[in-house]
Amino acid sequence: MKSILIIEDNKDIRENTAEILDLAGYKTFTAENGKLGVELALKEKPDLIICDIMMPVLDGYGVLHLLRKNEATINTPFIFLTAKIERTDFRKGMEMGADDYITKPFEEIELLNAIEIRLKKMAVLEKKYPASETGINEFLKDVKNAGLIKELAEKYNIEKIGKKLSVYLEGRRPRFLFYLLKGKVKGFRNHEYGKEYITDIYSEGDFMGYASLIENTNYTENTIVLEDAEILQIPREDFLQMVYGDITIAARFIRIITQNVKEKEERLLNLAYSSLRKRVANALVDIHQKFNQAQTNKPLEISRDDIAHYVGTATESLIRTLSDFKAEKLISIKDSRIAIADIDNLKNLLH
Repeated sequence: MKSILIIEDNKDIRENTAEILDLAGYKTFTAENGKLGVELALKEKPDLIICDIMMPVLDGYGVLHLLRKNEATINTPFIFLTAKIERTDFRKGMEMGADDYITKPFEEIELLNAIEIRLKKMAVLEKKYPASETGINEFLKDVKNAGLIKELAEKYNIEKIGKKLSVYLEGRRPRFLFYLLKGKVKGFRNHEYGKEYITDIYSEGDFMGYASLIENTNYTENTIVLEDAEILQIPREDFLQMVYGDITIAARFIRIITQNVKEKEERLLNLAYSSLRKRVANALVDIHQKFNQAQTNKPLEISRDDIAHYVGTATESLIRTLSDFKAEKLISIKDSRIAIADIDNLKNLLH
């Protein structure tokens, strides 16, 4: 059960707010002035704090200042309750580290929604994400679900893009963050002599194009739809506000994306120094995990040519290696469709 501290000098508001939150399933603590509120916050360490601004003994700004200086409460979500609506008050509170404002009088649903969003956001910040492409996508999904990108499907355009059509092209300026609702997409670059190299494969639930948005550079890859896709387009400005509007969100995102760069470097080293068998095995495992996730023995919906481009080898060499894997019962091939038969041995292939 999440706990919430209410610091409010008006008895009626304090008790009514506590009653609303109790009924909503929260554990509540109350304090009638700022000094008692700080003492109670340090003692009980609530999951969220709601605080009035104008109070005797110590006002809301003083409460926030003291709590943000203490290691135990530095990241505790903090919502101001205020009857004052001047812009200077909003700006001052946000600059000091407040997470939100609710103006009195307020509706019950407004209060509950604000609390839910802040608690979800805190859960995102505390969660440990894999230092990989998967971690980035999981993080972005959680950010979206936490309400930092609100009502996506209603607010932004969903484009239906057919097979073999492009989503974005190398060299173009980024205008959107793309979220793949349905279908499969490949990212690739072309060698100066026309040879294709697949940089990434995207499936349902993946975000695309965020690296160029973060770095403010042109796209460094082309994208082509492998299977009819439905793609949500989130404007660049909204995405950047989501990431950079909160320093803790930005810091966590940057840490994850830095690790993702290291992962891509390891893939390049694998392409440069691993045997063809090992490279093909790693590619099959990657594609299986991106497309089929927990499902086993489901055929991979991708062409031999695209697998070869992902591995960085000729299609003929790939086919010979696939034949070896079939003979070793690592994969099965039926009607020209590949399915993983023994993913553990593929992952642990030594050479």
